[in-house]
Amino acid sequence: MTPLIKAVAQRLGFELVGIAPAVTPTGLHEFLDWLEQGYAGEMKYLERREEAYEHPRHVLDGVRSVIMLGMNYKTEEPSSPAGAPRAGVIPRVARYAQAPTDYHNLIRDRLAELADALRRECPGCKVRGIVDTAPLLERDFARLAGLGWFGKNTMLIDKKLGSWFFLAALLVDQELDYDAPHAASHCGTCTRCLDACPTQAFVGPYVLDARRCISYLTIENRGSIPEDLRAGMGDWLFGCDICQEVCPWNRKAPVTSAPALQPVPELIAPDVAELLTISESEFVERFSVTPLARPGRAGIVRNAAIVAGNSGDASLLPALTSALHDESPIVREVAAWGLGRLTRVATSAVERGN
Repeated sequence: MTPLIKAVAQRLGFELVGIAPAVTPTGLHEFLDWLEQGYAGEMKYLERREEAYEHPRHVLDGVRSVIMLGMNYKTEEPSSPAGAPRAGVIPRVARYAQAPTDYHNLIRDRLAELADALRRECPGCKVRGIVDTAPLLERDFARLAGLGWFGKNTMLIDKKLGSWFFLAALLVDQELDYDAPHAASHCGTCTRCLDACPTQAFVGPYVLDARRCISYLTIENRGSIPEDLRAGMGDWLFGCDICQEVCPWNRKAPVTSAPALQPVPELIAPDVAELLTISESEFVERFSVTPLARPGRAGIVRNAAIVAGNSGDASLLPALTSALHDESPIVREVAAWGLGRLTRVATSAVERGN
């Protein structure tokens, strides 16, 4: 049954497939210590479910095997980020979020097909697919299944795909043939990922303080972003790829050919001025089925105000001024900060030009 599972998984577009026994994850102690240190920030759902991370049986009763899967999402660098020349600042969206549909939906459909194939082979077996939504330490089981090693930026890295891949899991109550764990690390003395982080989110190698991470700040944090971190966010509107972009293992990572993962212009570089004045109905129409829906309209407009403030682009002053009257108090506060910063930056640029 194991060869069939791997063959079907690869046919469904999972470039990485490995199988691990359902055991207590080896990194459980480090994860619990990470939570204790408060590094999870506002992601309280992790704390509420911390006991469930102790063993996959809390996700699927009777589980014996964890099938770990990786799907490449690296795309070509666009020659023109907006698809056409456009004046003004171009914000950055994390590469995984540039496709027109949420990857969770794509992978769930593929997992359902893989689960159906498994049930045909083993009628009556219990199966559950996981994509970021259950208390399972996916990275730990991916390493145990031989898919890669932990980079110093906490990402799972494969020698061929680098770290540009989604992780998913299929839990099953059958004993399968298990792959050898990935025991080695191949980062050596390299610290490029740690050194490149503009908000200094890494406490040290392999330890991320999510409260300072640009991805966390632009997606998971629903409140006001600390002022001392806003300048470091630069032009990131949603997520961040910096620690992956500088990783040597990502230099030769292959590009995905999956149609569903190809970027679209409006997500490669949304217009900042438009986002600063977008209505709730317009936001839902444009982004409801994309990853950008997660922080909600207020979160995206807040992020756009920070991008505008950091831009030095005086043409964004009217849009920022308009955001001072936004219905969200968080947006209004950040817009005021952005307006002040942009005015100072623009004035300084004019003075240097003179």
